[in-house]
Amino acid sequence: MAGSRDNREDTGGATPGEGPPGVGISSGHSEEHIGASRVLAAVQSLHERLDAIENLAGTAGGAVLKGRDGHGAKATRPVPAWQRRTAGEERWQVALATAVAIALQLPLSGRVALVRPTWILPVAQALLLVGLIAANPRRIERQSRGLRMLALALTALISLANAWSAVRLVVEIAQGTGPSDATSLLGTGGAIWLTNIIVFALWYWEWDRGGPVARALATRPCPDFLFPQMQLSDRTDIVPADWEPAFGDYLYLAFTNATAFSPTDVMPLSRWAKTAMTVQSLVSLATAALIVARAVNILRLSA
Repeated sequence: MAGSRDNREDTGGATPGEGPPGVGISSGHSEEHIGASRVLAAVQSLHERLDAIENLAGTAGGAVLKGRDGHGAKATRPVPAWQRRTAGEERWQVALATAVAIALQLPLSGRVALVRPTWILPVAQALLLVGLIAANPRRIERQSRGLRMLALALTALISLANAWSAVRLVVEIAQGTGPSDATSLLGTGGAIWLTNIIVFALWYWEWDRGGPVARALATRPCPDFLFPQMQLSDRTDIVPADWEPAFGDYLYLAFTNATAFSPTDVMPLSRWAKTAMTVQSLVSLATAALIVARAVNILRLSA
């Protein structure tokens, strides 16, 4: 008994193997604190992941986007239509514009036409347009690589024919062998100039964010053209919640670029968009300047 008492006194009153008093209790509290911290961190991480998934679902389905306001509190805002999945764009706008571009090739003389007789190429283009309309008669929402290639081929064919006519007309004007009367010159030049606007509107429409079907499916979030409505998407009193760019918006973009020779309210963001707008401005400027100058010269000579 005395030996046991002495041993307890030597170890500070603790039984052998227990260690100093309080050490086991302090270590237990530390482990519990670390475990609780890990649980809280895991819960916070899970919460953030759920927020991200909910935001993604809102982008695809059209509900709301979650974020934080200026005070750090959670806030929600409607997802604009151009950022979420929507119904496909209506066909009639682009079909009508394409039909006009095809029809404008008919009155061109054989001197500036790509092939002869002049009606062959417009008829072939019209058949391609009929095929595209039959595939998506009301809305452009059918995703098909073949249909997209067909649409791009039609746009390229109209572009090639119009570019050839523009080059031939410019060469004739430079050589002095073009139309001898101002009315014929302005009619030919005006048809080429208007077709050029429609052609570039088709290219902008076909390539912005991957094309009309990709925009409807919201597969590419980053736009190639920044429309004013995109910057004001949170102002539902100015921009409707269901607004998204349609062919008419790209036609307006092509028209203003052809007349002002620079961006007006729609800003190009990607390099291909800037390059395309530069080419359109150069073609429009050269065509308009030469046609107007030649027409004025003819009028002066005939006066």
